[in-house]
Amino acid sequence: MGTLTTLRTDIATPTDVLEGGRRMAPAIAARAAEIEAARRVPGDLLDELIAVGAFRVLRPRSHGGLEADLSDAMRVYEAFATADASVAWTVLIGSGTWCDLASLPRAAFDEVFSAPDAITAGVFSPSGSIAADDGGYRVSGRWSFASGCEHADWIYGNCIEGVVDGVPQMRMAVFSPDQVVIEDTWTVSGLCGTGSHHFHVDSALVPAERTLVPLVDPPCVDVPLVRIPIPSLIALVVASLAVGVARGALDDVVALAADKVPLLDHAVLAANPVFQLQLGEAEAELAAARALIHETAEAAWDAAASGGEFTLRDRARMRAAAVWATERAADVVRGAYRAGGGGSIYAASPLQRRLRDIDAVTQHFIVRRDTLTTAGAILAGQDVDVMVF
Repeated sequence: MGTLTTLRTDIATPTDVLEGGRRMAPAIAARAAEIEAARRVPGDLLDELIAVGAFRVLRPRSHGGLEADLSDAMRVYEAFATADASVAWTVLIGSGTWCDLASLPRAAFDEVFSAPDAITAGVFSPSGSIAADDGGYRVSGRWSFASGCEHADWIYGNCIEGVVDGVPQMRMAVFSPDQVVIEDTWTVSGLCGTGSHHFHVDSALVPAERTLVPLVDPPCVDVPLVRIPIPSLIALVVASLAVGVARGALDDVVALAADKVPLLDHAVLAANPVFQLQLGEAEAELAAARALIHETAEAAWDAAASGGEFTLRDRARMRAAAVWATERAADVVRGAYRAGGGGSIYAASPLQRRLRDIDAVTQHFIVRRDTLTTAGAILAGQDVDVMVF
């Protein structure tokens, strides 16, 4: 369970968190190897992230949060990702997963977020079974990719309650850490420091009020963020993290190019016209990706704030923007890695870690490339058969 710190009164706006993250960035980057080796964010660094309000950036003001608009929150994730992708992912999960729980009954939501710095983690994939029992629900299951589960104050897992007319019926359950067994499975190639282990629950009894039907039950808090479709919301924040990783990779290779003399060359890499051309293209490509996701996020926020509905076409455009931006960010990182030459392959090079991290990000189902096929089908007026979009 995470250690809750005293709420800092000087962290009053999302900009305060952003500035705090930027101040922390050099120290975070310097500890990248330590974070990877630990396979989680070290405890003292986690305490610093809590202290700068990183986990409160998206939370409603009614529950101690800063209630940032989506674009401002994305800037925070991007800033942390420029320093280290695993730290940024940990912040993203810890600060954003409350949205999955927004449809809890209000009393249960109040309990879960009674501490302003409470951290949540969980898995949307319905990998458990759940059945009514003794006034609550009996739950068993095993879930993967539970980022941040080792320091979470509450952990949730989605379940299948039954099947109606061939359609699985989901119900999500929220567990206290003592009900959960975390399995040490997170030995991976990228995002190594996120502690995204498996966890399992064996016949745990969960009070009925700590369950919800995702994508069906209405939210118990009325803020713009919960009006944005969750898949679109997650896709945009993941894309912002990808953009931050790419920004960091460009910064790394520019610093390298100032001193590196490539084999059989007579000048530093920064003086090479081919490198200059590729750098100019990469900067423009990354700027375009960043502009697209922020324009998309701002439009979504305006629609949510005004109470507008999100059509399938709206969702298609949001998802397509996030996937395209993530792909462009990945291209930028790969280009920076190649430009770094043979030195990029060494464990001491940040470019190899950026490459592994961005490749891990692109493996996430929310930004996988074939999402563009579904988005395109919707925009072309075709019927699509997807359970969640």
